[in-house]
Amino acid sequence: MTEHEVKLLTRALLEWGGPAHCSDEIAVGMGFASAQHLFDQCQRLRKALGEDAPLGAADWARTLLATEIVFVSDLAGSGVEWSTTTGYDDAATIRMLRMIQRKLARTVSPYYGKRPSE
Repeated sequence: MTEHEVKLLTRALLEWGGPAHCSDEIAVGMGFASAQHLFDQCQRLRKALGEDAPLGAADWARTLLATEIVFVSDLAGSGVEWSTTTGYDDAATIRMLRMIQRKLARTVSPYYGKRPSE
């Protein structure tokens, strides 16, 4: 993962504590126990990404899914406000997100169509 890709993931996880609107149901669908658990885990995952600490497949899957939802969804995530709240251009974000998806494909493949959990 490049430095820019890690920064994007870290910033996306931060959005969950800000403009994004997460319900317990959405958090559970992303593999977290509740919205509060999502907020707590986002903090842990941001720290791990910043320290280049190893993450398990479930953590990578939750990180990727949380990033995808917070970027795109206007109902639950940052959506149309993404570029305003993060400073990341939508077009650049989707290009980088596609690179991240390709890099993580093998790691997160056990969770395709499934809720990422331990």
